[in-house]
Amino acid sequence: MTFKKLYVRCIRDIRFPICIGMLFVMMLMTGFIPHKHVTIAVDGQYIELNTPYSAVDNILSQAGVTKNEKDELKISADDNGDVVIDIKRAVPVVIEYQGGQTEIFTTKSTVDDIMKEFGYVGNRYKIDKDGDTSVVADMHIKVTDVEPVVIPAKPTVDTGNGAVSYSSHLTVEATAYIPSDGGGSGITATGMVAQHGVIAVDPRVIPLGTRVYIPGYGEAIAADTGGAIRGNRIDLCMNTYREAINFGRRNVEVYILD
Repeated sequence: MTFKKLYVRCIRDIRFPICIGMLFVMMLMTGFIPHKHVTIAVDGQYIELNTPYSAVDNILSQAGVTKNEKDELKISADDNGDVVIDIKRAVPVVIEYQGGQTEIFTTKSTVDDIMKEFGYVGNRYKIDKDGDTSVVADMHIKVTDVEPVVIPAKPTVDTGNGAVSYSSHLTVEATAYIPSDGGGSGITATGMVAQHGVIAVDPRVIPLGTRVYIPGYGEAIAADTGGAIRGNRIDLCMNTYREAINFGRRNVEVYILD
């Protein structure tokens, strides 16, 4: 009796358990294993076959399909519950960087995916292709270093207490005064006490509150105004009348400190 006839008879026979036992013995004797339906998606085609195998390598060997080491394999089931094996071939891609070329095999879909895999991310790298470019076989990707943006160092002036950066400087005509000059109260236009280190300025040229450095005088703050102080003129507060007289009137450099 053939296996097929026995199988049909067992299905119909009321002595079903006995038939199953006979069926199992015949399977062992004949080497028959129930076949399953498998679909292999590879190289743009679908290969359908019935196979007794469960191991993927054996199924691929039966279908005559070779899987390379870098190929990506995905196993799923279709709507009928049949096995689907999807093979995505790895393609050769050349990455050029710093004069060297490296050939890789990849299943990545876009240039961005490859760049992330190899760490070429961030503003320090420039890629010669758009990130969403699809990967194709024998693609050449050139990676170059982006020169870092060098922010020029701000100029500095030695104040005697160390180098201090400044934003600009100008030449002005300077005179000198003492705290008792003017109204005699010794209080400046900003409410500060007039003393060495306080200067009177034209706020349209040097805003009140600006920190400055004047060679030969030192660091100071623009905290006062004066009726004769217009344009590029300043008045330096001295502690004594003699200091004011000795200073007289002269041109000085004013460094606007940061």
